[in-house]
Amino acid sequence: MFAKNVYNFMYSALQEAEQAFSLKEVPVGAVITHNDKIIGKGFNQVEKLKDPTAHAEMIAITSAANHLGNWRLDECDIYVTLEPCIMCAGAILNSRLKNLYFSAFDPKFGACGSVYNLIEEKKYNHTLNIYSGIYESESKDLLEKFFKKIRKS
Repeated sequence: MFAKNVYNFMYSALQEAEQAFSLKEVPVGAVITHNDKIIGKGFNQVEKLKDPTAHAEMIAITSAANHLGNWRLDECDIYVTLEPCIMCAGAILNSRLKNLYFSAFDPKFGACGSVYNLIEEKKYNHTLNIYSGIYESESKDLLEKFFKKIRKS
């Protein structure tokens, strides 16, 4: 359904999510690409940094902007293992990303189709394309495994 590189980049995002899992963070990972190369990546670090804004997307956006020396990421794509929340959807819009690819919908906090659909509201001066479902079951499995482990503790 998608080009091979889309799956490769989402796989990289899943690897970031696995890093979060190993650090007892909610396993969400993100990568940002420019000209078919990863220029930014991140995983949730809310607990480690004691920062509610330390979501995978926010860290990846900062990393990509630093790499390019520009906050405008209009020629970049973001790959995330979970549907972005309101904060991250806002950052994605503000950074002018071109395409958003995500694995699984988030029925509790999702802002790209689940609870809200901020990105497709057409109220902003920037629009981007959204694609979902890439490695959805792998992302869901990792999240379920994490929350089962947390509940047992």
